[in-house]
Amino acid sequence: MHIAPDLVSPEKLLLAYGTAAAAGAMTVKFALDSVRERGVVSLFTRAGLSTAAVFCFFQVFPHYPVGVSEVHLILGSTLLLIFGAAPAAFGLALGLLLQGLFFAPFDLPQFFANVTTLIAPLLAIKFLADRIIRRDTAYVDLRYSQALALSATYQGGVVLWVAFWALYGQGFAAGNIASVASFGGAYMLVVLAEPLIDLAVLAGAKTVRGLAKTGLVTPRLFA
Repeated sequence: MHIAPDLVSPEKLLLAYGTAAAAGAMTVKFALDSVRERGVVSLFTRAGLSTAAVFCFFQVFPHYPVGVSEVHLILGSTLLLIFGAAPAAFGLALGLLLQGLFFAPFDLPQFFANVTTLIAPLLAIKFLADRIIRRDTAYVDLRYSQALALSATYQGGVVLWVAFWALYGQGFAAGNIASVASFGGAYMLVVLAEPLIDLAVLAGAKTVRGLAKTGLVTPRLFA
């Protein structure tokens, strides 16, 4: 998710280093849990698959500038449900970095702000998933209401972080608030599609339960 270049001045972007570091610390915690659960090879493999998916979301899927940022179909809850929290977080960060290095170098100064915008909501839905999904329920057996809750929380978190960076960087002028509102309204339309995509992907996963033994997906997908 790319906030507009120069939306936040370089001196104000120092805050993004702190927010990204906090998100990174939680990601490392989940990564260590993942290594204990399935080993380092599984973690790296899932992170690589997640990175490829995120790069596709950013660069291949349609995306449109609206207001203070761009509207992307970023399937944060899908990544979490298929690969797990740490691989999904690594994928979001590395996919964003690859796009910046090769296709959008003008986004690199805002990299840590954008990383925060993507990963902080992902960590939030990890905690939400632990609360609303019973431990004896596999992710492939999710109900629509649960998928909707995860998607709405992730997409809402992205919108809130973009709004924060915009207001922090440009203040509360009427034009800036209008741009934030237009972005938020357009982006929340993704909530209508993502739960259906999640359920479709999970339904497909049910037909390939052999993946459970490969280490390519999170253990919670099937167990």
